[in-house]
Amino acid sequence: MLAIKKLNNNAVLCRDGQGRDVIAMGRGVGFGGDFPRELPLSKIEHTFYDIDPKGQDVMRDLPSDIVMFAAKVMDIVANELPYDLSTNATLFMADHLSFAVARAQKGVRIAMPLAYEVRETYPKEYKAAQFIVMRLEKELGERLPKDEIASIAMNLVNARVVEAVKATAEPAKQFDDMLEDVIEILESDFRIIVDRDSYDFTRFATHLRYLFKRIQAGESLNSANMQMYKNFREEFPQLAECVKHIGSYCRETWDATLSEEEELYLMIHLNRIISKKGL
Repeated sequence: MLAIKKLNNNAVLCRDGQGRDVIAMGRGVGFGGDFPRELPLSKIEHTFYDIDPKGQDVMRDLPSDIVMFAAKVMDIVANELPYDLSTNATLFMADHLSFAVARAQKGVRIAMPLAYEVRETYPKEYKAAQFIVMRLEKELGERLPKDEIASIAMNLVNARVVEAVKATAEPAKQFDDMLEDVIEILESDFRIIVDRDSYDFTRFATHLRYLFKRIQAGESLNSANMQMYKNFREEFPQLAECVKHIGSYCRETWDATLSEEEELYLMIHLNRIISKKGL
């Protein structure tokens, strides 16, 4: 297999015999030497097809042991679920686990207010998530709080491949308008330009889509994360003020009041975006 670009010491972008791009992972496959060069198949431990450039950038920054672990457990999980997973499912899971491990190491816990509903609504995904958490502790020595199980289960739900359904153009346009309006508030408050092709933007857009659906359904998200909400506001006052502006926008435009829980999740996602700007 022809290695054409180094992503990190343990991951390289390759081209297979049929001319398809593929990411190959293995210990030290990207270390030393010039590119392009032939990569012996014996050094490859796992391959990933159909990963777009944005996904390649994400993989470059992820810990290799987390990616390899995610690849192994997702191969098992995929056989247990009654539907196909997207080609980026392993990458999404590795990214999720990387942040979950980082939070656990810092002693940060995020309560999952809908944990019971997730377990009852998605029992197969919840069982698979329990397996992932158990294997993570056994293989990598990283213990995650129980609340993470429901969050990992939802990661699997969101990674499934669903048949295209015909949606009305109006709700789709309303969501696009809301997303752009919220990002413009962020850009104005922090005097930055948000990269709309970045992975963090994609994650934020996914979160905002769920918020949009709750607004349309007249639902609200509430839990007992009040101490974390207070700490976040005190640590990131400018971000808290930005989310306050977003809340005013939601009230004026959508006649919806954001709960403190929803404001907290907005701050967490927006913080990931602005942290890449060095703010």
